[in-house]
Parts: sequence; C-alpha cells; structure tokens
Amino acid sequence: MVIASEAMEAEMGAGDGPAAAAVPASRKPTLSWGVKIRKKLKTVTPFLGKFRPLVGQCCHKCTPESLGQKLLQNSPSLGFQNLLSINETHTRYRGWLVRRVCCVLFVGGCHVYSSSSQREDRLHRVCCSKRAWSLLPGVAHSPGESVLKHLEASARAGASKILSLANASISPALLRLVGWLLLKFFDLSYCSVQVNLNQLAALRRAAQMKTPLVFVSIRQSTLDQALIALVLFCHSQRVPYTIAPVQVNSTLLRAILQRLGVILLPRGAITEQDAETDSLYSPLMSALTGALLQEGESLSLTLAADSGHGGQWLARAQQALTDGVVPDANLVPVAVSYDCPPDLCALPQGGVMSFVRSLVGLLWRGRRGSVRIHFAQAFSLKEMSDTGRCGVDRGRPLQELLLPTILDHRSEVGYGEKSTSWLLPPSIMPELPPEERRLTVALTLHLVHSTTSCMAVMATHLISCLLLHKHRKGVRVSVLCREVAWLLEEVLFRRRDVGFAGSLVEVVYCALTLLAPHLHMAAPPPTAEPLLAPARPPRARHALARHAHALTHTFIAEAVGACAVSAMLSEVACCGDMGEMEFDVALCQEELTDRALQLTHLLPAGYIPPCQSAQSFALDAVDSLVRCGILIMEEVPRDTPVCDIMKRQGTLTWNAADESDYSDSDCGEQEARSYKLSHPTQCPDMLFFLCSLLSVQLRALCWAIKGLHLLPTPVPAAHCVTLLHAHVRNLANLDRGHHESSSLDLVKTSVRTLMDLGVLTEESENGHVYLDLSPQFQLTENREKLHKFVSQHLYN
Repeated sequence: MVIASEAMEAEMGAGDGPAAAAVPASRKPTLSWGVKIRKKLKTVTPFLGKFRPLVGQCCHKCTPESLGQKLLQNSPSLGFQNLLSINETHTRYRGWLVRRVCCVLFVGGCHVYSSSSQREDRLHRVCCSKRAWSLLPGVAHSPGESVLKHLEASARAGASKILSLANASISPALLRLVGWLLLKFFDLSYCSVQVNLNQLAALRRAAQMKTPLVFVSIRQSTLDQALIALVLFCHSQRVPYTIAPVQVNSTLLRAILQRLGVILLPRGAITEQDAETDSLYSPLMSALTGALLQEGESLSLTLAADSGHGGQWLARAQQALTDGVVPDANLVPVAVSYDCPPDLCALPQGGVMSFVRSLVGLLWRGRRGSVRIHFAQAFSLKEMSDTGRCGVDRGRPLQELLLPTILDHRSEVGYGEKSTSWLLPPSIMPELPPEERRLTVALTLHLVHSTTSCMAVMATHLISCLLLHKHRKGVRVSVLCREVAWLLEEVLFRRRDVGFAGSLVEVVYCALTLLAPHLHMAAPPPTAEPLLAPARPPRARHALARHAHALTHTFIAEAVGACAVSAMLSEVACCGDMGEMEFDVALCQEELTDRALQLTHLLPAGYIPPCQSAQSFALDAVDSLVRCGILIMEEVPRDTPVCDIMKRQGTLTWNAADESDYSDSDCGEQEARSYKLSHPTQCPDMLFFLCSLLSVQLRALCWAIKGLHLLPTPVPAAHCVTLLHAHVRNLANLDRGHHESSSLDLVKTSVRTLMDLGVLTEESENGHVYLDLSPQFQLTENREKLHKFVSQHLYN
C-alpha cells in the first residue's frame, strides 16, 4: 500500500517535518464520500520503485568543470525538511514558554548579512562606472567622477529616479520581522514547504567559494522569490537582492520592499518593457548589477518561459564579467513546484490596503497543498561563456526550415537550429554587441530548460494529467490509483523527482481534495465506488491543463515521437480515427525522424536542451518509443548475412593491414531501419496518451490558423492576441470537449510560432508593434496547407 519504498520514506522523514503529501487530518477539507475512497483503495498494487533520483546536476557538456567539483551529492544522511515545522529543537532553549514562542526565537537566531553600510558607496560607484559613462559617448571617462554632473537637467532628473533603486539594502531587523510574518503566512496558506537538504548543503559549499550567486527561477507568481529568500534566510545563508520588475505606487510599500533588498521598476514605468525603452535605464541597471556583484551580494531574478523576459539581467551579469568588475559568478537554477499555484501573479499597484486585501484573499481560500523547492547545482557563468562551452548559434528562421515542406510538399526537411533571437530583441539593451546578445539568448534557453527539468512533479500534476489525457470520460477511483502508481514509476524512471511521499491512499485523497473544484464526481450507489471526470467549464479545464503541463516536459521526447508515428499512420490509412484501424505497417526510420524533426521545430522554447541539436533530439524521440515498448525494430530475413565477407561474391578478399580506408562498410550498403508497432492489431494506450500530451498546444495552433482570415491587417500585437483568443474560445465552445486549448497563454504561444513561420510579419510604427498577414498566407490555399501540416500531428 505504500507508493514510496523504505529508502524514500526514510529520506522524506529525515527532515524536521512530515511528508509533503501527508496532510494532518485536522487540516483536510471535507470531501464527499471520502470514507468510501479510502475503503476502495485497500487492494491497490504497491509502488515498486527503489531510489529517489538525484536531480539538479549541471550540464556535463556546457559546464564540465562545475560538474567535476561534485558540489551536489546524494548523501543518505540528508533528506527533506518542512520549512514550516519549527519547534523548540530549532532554538538553543527548552521549556514550556519556548514551545509557545519557538518561531520568534528561531527567526531571531538566524544569521543575517547586512548591507546598509555599503549603500552610499554603491551609489557613487554606479555613477562613476564605465556603463554609466556610456550615456555620454562624446565625453571622456574620468575615473572617480560622477556622470550626473555632465547630464542635462531633464536627463539628470530621469537618472535620479532610476538611481533611487540603488538605495535598496537589507535591514536585519526588518528582515527578521518579515521572515516571521512569511512563516506564519505560508503556514496558513500551505500544509508544508519542502526543501532538499542535500541541495542546501551543496549551496552552502558553493557560497564558501567566495563567488557571488545568482538565483534564477521561472516566473509563476510573486511568491516564488519570497519563498526563495525565506528558505535562504531560515538556513542562515545570504539573502539575495530580489529583482522584481513590477510597479508599486505606494511610497510606504516601496520603502519597505527596498529595505528588504527588492529592486522594483522606477516610478513612471508601468511594465518592464516600458522601463527598458528608456535610454538611461539599461546602462544604469548594468552598473548597479555590477556594483552588487562586486560587493559579493547574491541576486535573485526570474525568467519568463514563454517570452524570455528577464534574460537582460543575465546579460548585465555577463557585462560585469566582461568589464572585469567580478572574476566570476555562479548561476543557481531554482525550481518551485506547487500542488496548487497561488492566484497572486503580481504585486498590486495600489496602496498598502490593496496589498493586504490580496494576501487576505489568498488566506481565505484555505490551504493549497504543499510546495517543493529544488536548488540545482551552481555552475560558473565564466565557464558557460567560454568559447565552445555553450551552444551559441545564429540559427535559421523557422520559415526557412519548414515553409518549403509546408507549401511545396518537399520530402526533405530543413536541418539546422531554429533562431530564437526574439528572446532578447534589439529594442532591449541596444548597446549589447551581437555576439553577447546571442550568448545571452543561449544562456536564457539553457537556464529555462535547467529550471524546468528539476521541477518536482506533484500529486495534482499526475492526477490532472491522467484525467485530461487518458480518462477524459471518467474513471473509477481504484483504476485511477493504479494509473497513478504506473505513471509515478514512469516519471521516476525518467529521473524526475516527485514532491510527495506516503501511502497511495493519502496521496490520492489529498490530491482529489485540492482538485475537487475542477472535477465532476458522480454520486454512486451505496455499494459502488466514486466515478471521477474532468469538469466541463473552461476555467476547470484550464486549471487541469496547467497542472498537467509538468508531465508534458517530462515525456516530451516520447510525445514528439508518438505524434510523428500518429502522423504517418493517419497518412497511410487516410483516416483520422485511429481507433478503428489496424497498423500492421512498417514505418521507415528516416521518414519517422523527419516527422519528429518537423514537430520539434514547432515546439516552444525551453522544451529541448539548447546544447542538443534538433536532429539529435528527433533521433532520441524515435529511440524513446523503442525503449517504451511502443515500437519494435523490424527484422529483415536474409539468406546471407550482410557483412559476411567470406561468401560475398564467392571470393575471399584480403586487405593490407596498413590500408586505413578499409572498414566494415565495404561489406555492402546497409538498408535503412524500419519499425512496427509492438501490438499491430490494437494500437497501445501508451501511444494515445503520449500523443494527447502535445494535443493541447497543437490544437490551439490549429484554431489560431483558422482565425487568421478574421484579422484586420495591420493590427496592433496586443489586439491581434485578443482577436485570436476570442476566435479560439468560440471554437472551443463549439467543440465542447477541449476547452484546455483556449487559454490566453496558448494563444500567445501560437502567435509567436506564426511570427516565426513568417505567417504574421512584424512592423514598428511610432513606437507601437503591428502584425500583418504576409501576402503569401493571404491566399486561402496556403493557409489550408499550413493547417493540414500542423493538424497531421494532432491526435483527437
């Protein structure tokens, strides 16, 4: 009955708190027929896994020296700790009174690295830096002299607003107070916040190298960076300066956040893009980044996985190395996984009361499950930037790679890497040289992939994925539990960690409790077990799709290969309903790899490792289906072995030992490999499941293509997304079964893909970006060809 082995249970219990998914009975919300769920799970097969995978190691290809330091080791003596479980053992005192105020004593005993004494000197160093003097290209740089003296009055006023951000510092007293408040807040919002003590030990060893740390995470909500800072504070490590590109209008709230080391947007800039368009902002922020790293301070920044926003801060850290301000910096990918992510995505722009109301709104919803935080191994930015270590390639436009195949029906596929220069467009940091810009783009892709790869898979992710992609029409609870145990083994087999432990009954029960608002639970007869199915409202489907998205990253190679197989089988059978066909056909390896490569080019950024070529990933996608047991190699019977030299042409041929051109290839040209489905009379369920993982994104792209003729061109970029989103929602309402493909994020991703394909052309006019339908795709015939090309990989 236990889904984790004894080794995993001991590891989860090695910390100071309970297991992530083991919610105390007093904290569990009431769930209808919960007793029946527990009763019906008595006969489920136990999980057979043995070890928890070691996640978070840096890339062996791009950073071999950092990997060789072996900072991250899987020590059996350390495990996981619940950050919210604080008792008297965490203090130096004992007694009845200590147990009542142990949290206050614990916060007071944490070590804080103050930086208030360096704030005045920091402002002077920023104004005297080379980056600040780059604002005056015609004036010679005078060491030790402030650039403000040479700026015009209007420019000096704008620079003063930006330089006010350099006043950020960390106050020990305020940090302890806010740390105590955050512990209480998260204790009311979540059941547990689990951290890996092995990774924290590796982080402590990295901090002893006297190299500043830069923590990089994926943007999910404002609470991510608060959690990262809280974990470091509770373990007496240096709290980083947090780069939060949000606008806060309240003077009091800005002052409090600045005393906590938070660097906000300057007043007057509504968004991060507005701030970056200011010619004064980028050089001064580059100088501030170098000054903070020179002081030995740590930084915490976020990257947007879909747009790459935030990558300019990596470029500023790289500029500090180029200018010789710091010899090196260590980058630390941080992954934050939620059972249920918070709804607070940004700080409110109102006053303090607006901020308090937002927090109260989060607390009103009750506990939202557990949180798992992974700190990956730190790696050297200098090593990553060296020539040949990081894959810096100009890339080819996506339209050059795919349009000949789409429009001209050419059999060959475009080889090469897809250009992702839009992750750091020239409008952001225009002073950045092209080579450094390409390096920053490659570094951004690498960090997005590294952070996503070490995210823990939560129990809500597993159940949402199964209900959305395998049991859309409903499933019995006992069957669902067996599927959870199977999917858990598959996840751990792919070296992805999970954010829970405990008995299968507890894990499934807690996950269903959290997902109850998004599920339809049929009322069973008195002797039957509950029947679960995804709820039909769009909001419920969007929530389930967000949870299931983590499994798409886990099975991305298998999903690409499965969609390629589906496309070939549909073409052979000339029928879209795969369930009624027999598949006793041979699939050519070359054509199968080409189909996988075409789909790989359509994937958004961050899915495949940037240090791996698209062609290599496509080959791995096909091989992964063989490992899964979906495909088997077709054996070709021969009367004579291919490399039988003795019987070839009936003669014996001798070759001199010093002939270097002799090889086994002389035995004859080997035929291309071919594959067959392992069960040709019945297509395996695993193939359907893997195809469905990518169907959410592919369907959104198909729907967006169908709405291109409705766009009034040219149209502002934001208005284009709004119009296509309305069209996609209308199609989802007509479809009535795939509302998960109608989210705004998927529409934005589809628009980005259409721009890369050259379907939508980008034009700038008066500071605004307009999108226009290219003349080539104003023809209905070409739009139909594009839709057919994308829909061939779509499994319904």
